Amino acid sequence: MNTLQKYMLFLLFCIPITFWAQTTVSGVVTENATGMPIPGANVVIKGTSTGTTTDFDGKYQITASENDVIEFSYIGFVTQSITFSGNTTINISLVEDTQQLDEVVVIGYGTVKKKDATGTVDQISTEDFNQGPVVTAGQLVTGKIAGVNVTSSGGAPGASQTIRIRGVGSLSLTSNPLFVVDGVPIADGTSGGSRNPLDFINPNDIETMTVLKDASATAIYGSRAANGVIMITTKKGKGDLKFNFTTSMNISDPYKKIDVMSADQFRALINEVGNTSQIALLGDANTDWQDEIYRTAVSNNSSFTVSGTYKDFMPFRASIGYSDQSGILDRDNFKRTTASLNLRPRFLDNSLRLDLNARGMYTENTFANNGAIGAAVDFDPTQSVYDENSPYSGYYSWLNSDGYQNSLAPTNPVALINLQDDTSEVRRFIGNAKIDYDLPFLTDLTATLNLAYDYSNSNGRVITSELMPNSSANDDYNGAYTNYSNETINKLFDFYVTYNKEIGKQSISAMLGHSYQSFTYFKYGYNSETEEQGNIEGAYTDDPSKNVLMSFFGRANYNYNDKYLATATLRADASSKLNPDDRWGYFPSFSLAWNLNNEDFLKDSKTINQLKLRVGYGEVGNVNGLNDYLFLTKYNVSQSGAYYQIGSGNYMATYRPQEINEDLKWEVGKTLNIGIDYGFFDNRVSGSINAYVKKTSDLISNIPVDPFTNFGDSIDANVGDMENKGVELEINYLAVQTENFEWNIGYNIAYNDNEITNLPASFPTGGINGGTGNKIQYQEEGYSPFAFYVYQQVYNQDGKPIEGAYVDRNHDGQLNDSDKYLYKDPFADVTMGLNTSIKYKNFDLAIVTRASLGNYVYNNNASSRAYLNRATANSILSNLTTDYYDHAFVESSEGNLMSDYFVKNASFFKVDNISLGYTFTKFVKDSSLKLYGSVQNVATITEYDGLDPEVYGGIDNGLYPRPRIYMLGLNLNF
Repeated sequence: MNTLQKYMLFLLFCIPITFWAQTTVSGVVTENATGMPIPGANVVIKGTSTGTTTDFDGKYQITASENDVIEFSYIGFVTQSITFSGNTTINISLVEDTQQLDEVVVIGYGTVKKKDATGTVDQISTEDFNQGPVVTAGQLVTGKIAGVNVTSSGGAPGASQTIRIRGVGSLSLTSNPLFVVDGVPIADGTSGGSRNPLDFINPNDIETMTVLKDASATAIYGSRAANGVIMITTKKGKGDLKFNFTTSMNISDPYKKIDVMSADQFRALINEVGNTSQIALLGDANTDWQDEIYRTAVSNNSSFTVSGTYKDFMPFRASIGYSDQSGILDRDNFKRTTASLNLRPRFLDNSLRLDLNARGMYTENTFANNGAIGAAVDFDPTQSVYDENSPYSGYYSWLNSDGYQNSLAPTNPVALINLQDDTSEVRRFIGNAKIDYDLPFLTDLTATLNLAYDYSNSNGRVITSELMPNSSANDDYNGAYTNYSNETINKLFDFYVTYNKEIGKQSISAMLGHSYQSFTYFKYGYNSETEEQGNIEGAYTDDPSKNVLMSFFGRANYNYNDKYLATATLRADASSKLNPDDRWGYFPSFSLAWNLNNEDFLKDSKTINQLKLRVGYGEVGNVNGLNDYLFLTKYNVSQSGAYYQIGSGNYMATYRPQEINEDLKWEVGKTLNIGIDYGFFDNRVSGSINAYVKKTSDLISNIPVDPFTNFGDSIDANVGDMENKGVELEINYLAVQTENFEWNIGYNIAYNDNEITNLPASFPTGGINGGTGNKIQYQEEGYSPFAFYVYQQVYNQDGKPIEGAYVDRNHDGQLNDSDKYLYKDPFADVTMGLNTSIKYKNFDLAIVTRASLGNYVYNNNASSRAYLNRATANSILSNLTTDYYDHAFVESSEGNLMSDYFVKNASFFKVDNISLGYTFTKFVKDSSLKLYGSVQNVATITEYDGLDPEVYGGIDNGLYPRPRIYMLGLNLNF
């Protein structure tokens, strides 16, 4: 054997055996959210220098041996590790890294790394948003965040939502959070003719929603932030040119309605209890009036987006969206067209940065006559919809002896739907220009200017046909016509400077700024019936208004070695809603945090990735929802019947002053929050725990006043104090993560307790149907706000309520208001959300559920629509709800209406949404296509016997049912 042969043989023995077992592995790395390929992603054999990067199409090729760990990573995405087991093709879908400690979250007037945040901040991004038929922004986070409760007002398309962060915040002012969209605080409330204040934004345009909960986080927004802040950041363009098209079709099913007596049940009742003339009123039909007004509704929703970077210096994104949503109530429809444009040019070597946003919306609303819902519940089921002898276009009506509709009878529900047109159009534009400039003479200083203009106008009209059944004895009734026009202008000027400096292990950030925001409102209206009554001047209304908020604010952050963090803020607000002496409010906050995971004893822990302790205190004010200039005397024109004759001339309209309160001042909330943020086992388990106490002083509420002491019988005044306390837990668990399978579980639970701690004078609230002027709730010291004020019902040995029998609670031998007591309240003691998502290869499944425990509801439908005398009263027949079979009450007495029998436990567990999708990662060349379906409002488990246990405010007399919605859709990226 020659020397060369020996040398080659020696090399063969020296080469590791595993070399011969190496295999070429190839595949594609894509974005999980879009399915688009990721060029430049790193693919490395862990623990070695062997690696490669993906090409423009996201493709890679690498050699690996049995049990090698292949690591896939890219900036902004969660790193994935796969143990090689012989597969020659491994396709990887990277998830955006919303859990990493360096994640940047949006806060007031800036951003902060999540690991450096000292306040209670929750951020939900595109990857975590709720799927399904989402029309408004609030639906994206329902059930996702502890202490954040989203309740829709009903089943109407685009219906408004009540969003509460940590419970109710006031007695009569708004408890809505402040919404800030791309740095622009949005005016509270809706324009006339609009269904929802967030209708203007297409949910498909939203990138993240950040919730600032405690006052240490929200105080930078001062008086606007008393009930928390929800910061909406829209999607921005980046990278190469991309297109996205999404479309879906929804079918809404009115699967649940108010339980009323069928025609046969009602006949049996009338034949049993009615006299001869009443029995004679029964018809021969079997009409389900609710079926006559409800329908299976078909809707669609589409959007198209283009994004990318122009000539390497201007990222851009443009989108257009269209929704056509039909309600289950016949003729109810909501059409919305949205368009948005975002430009982010960079100049002067990135020292000058512009963020330009323009967003427009146009909606067309057809509002169905909601009065038809109550009429359908009440109307006699033995009567037909149509009667050829009816003077009202053939619609059956209850007539009096003069041939006109009985004034106490319900109107034919189908007539109410078909003979009234209620339409509106709403236009809105929001534009802002944010300019950041790194000052060249001081490199650590950045100046920011944010200018915004928010304009909306709406026009609406309600036209009632002259054929509508009515009780007018005037043969010349020619219908009715009202119209209205609203205009809102919101102007914003923000200027602030930010200083950032790192000195060794210390980093300092300081911000100082000024803000000026004005809100101008114009409201116009006309009512034809008022004019026909002779009040020509009163038929036209013109109600302009304006309020201004001027502010100075500052914040300082200190960070030592990523271990010890401190934040202090101060905001001074002046609101034109308050008198000059009490106009200025000062709202400070201070918070501390300690990153224990960066301490030496935990720094190298393989178990603990994050463990941060937080404590914060802050103060915020509130005048949101307060009318303008209540400290000044304003005058209203008199009604037509209150004209005054001067001499022997014409009668002239007079003006009367409105109520006035010159002493109104800020409602102030002071919050102490203690929290823990945690992440374990490579952040596979992460979340937070928070405990808080909020004390609100100088509560503003509308209260009765003594006669002759003011120009009205009630005024808005500072009346007392309230305490709100609770505990929240959030946990996110990545249960399984393999090459082809991933399972995430999210759970949150919150406990909240509200109590009025100081209220010198108690007062009623919460009006109900039945009787005249009855109110079922009370504001009283020592109890939850809006607690139910009721009689204690007495029951027989069979557990049935005894009509008119109530407990004499003060033992004085009499039964009166002194025997009422405060019993339960509408607000849940505990709320929970449980969400899970499963991804297997190209399939994904998401399930969203919620629970609410300890919330009570007054069933006003049962109390006002289920007593025997109602069936035959007023010379007509009226249907009853089936609640009559449970209590058999005969009369609608004050005692029956105020019985605690009708206050029901409305705790519930809901399966909100189930979504299933499949993604074709290589649909055509580099495009991806996702097909998906979902069911919304899947199931509700509750003991509540009304229509729906989820009733914000606790009084169940709004009847528009929430439908079950089936959806099919597609999402195409190319």
